[in-house]
Amino acid sequence: MFDNADDIHPLFEGAPSTTEFKKLRKRIVRHTREAIEQYGMIERGARWLVCLSGGKDSYTLLAALHELKWRGLLPVDLLACNLDQGQPGFPATVLPEFLEKMGVPHRIEYRDTYSIVMDKIPQGRTYCALCSRLRRGHLYRIAREEGCSAVVLGHHRDDILETFFMNLFHGSRLATMPPKLVNEEGDLFVYRPLAHVAEADCERFARAMNYPVIPCDLCGSQDGLQRKQVKALIDQWEKNHPGRRQKMFRALMNARPSHLLDPALFDFAGLTRGAPPTARETDAG
Repeated sequence: MFDNADDIHPLFEGAPSTTEFKKLRKRIVRHTREAIEQYGMIERGARWLVCLSGGKDSYTLLAALHELKWRGLLPVDLLACNLDQGQPGFPATVLPEFLEKMGVPHRIEYRDTYSIVMDKIPQGRTYCALCSRLRRGHLYRIAREEGCSAVVLGHHRDDILETFFMNLFHGSRLATMPPKLVNEEGDLFVYRPLAHVAEADCERFARAMNYPVIPCDLCGSQDGLQRKQVKALIDQWEKNHPGRRQKMFRALMNARPSHLLDPALFDFAGLTRGAPPTARETDAG
């Protein structure tokens, strides 16, 4: 599939010819394909709204999906979409020019959610929850208008891990961003095909490709966010024990309800002696 280094989608044109970059590209595309297949994201002939913020993650998502489609491994239509939320100084021409140059079908939507967030959120509070809720509502609307069955987001492995620990430390629940879900209205899928892709790979890829990355000056400008604190904690764990991130991520794919404490997930009251080994206490530690 990847034997010919020149056999790539136009989004990869101008890519470095180094062995290191070729391995990086292959790894990202392979992990994206694995997540799509593992979580059953493909509906043949469907149309996906690929959300493009202009950050490193969304550029990586766009490139990986278009390469898979170009190779005949993703039989869906892709429509890139950027929601310009009216943030001061946002370079509104960067994404349209980039998408036009790459020949990527797209829709640019302007909605001033920035003013709403600044008006509703008191000074010193974080903007993320309201900002994401408003953005999500508009993206769902656009998906319906464009005949899309799925909204596709660029959250990666590290986003998923950080959300798990935020829910653990601050939300008192074991939950994170799932790779696939159905929205509350029940009419749209939400996919995260980069679920297995490391943030560091997204950063290296976008930098090597020299994509015109646009920073988020709204939430990205706030100090002391819970997510930043959790990220710093995970970074320290990874520094002390290389590979810790991947081990924790694998744990999210290997849950054992019988070894947790939620009676809604496992019938502890109905557990009897002589039950099958999978339901018995084995080496819980």
